[in-house]
Amino acid sequence: MAETAYFKCLRCGHEYVDEYTPKVVEERTCPNCASNSVRRLKSPPAKSKAN
Repeated sequence: MAETAYFKCLRCGHEYVDEYTPKVVEERTCPNCASNSVRRLKSPPAKSKAN
């Protein structure tokens, strides 16, 4: 069963939400820079404060 998960690109730093199915290996591509260096975040990304 798919669930929503947070992902972050290690190349450009882009963070996004996508579907994730546990125990299913799937290569992901960053929608911003097309890099395949994408990792799932265990928790939602921290919101940065704009000063």
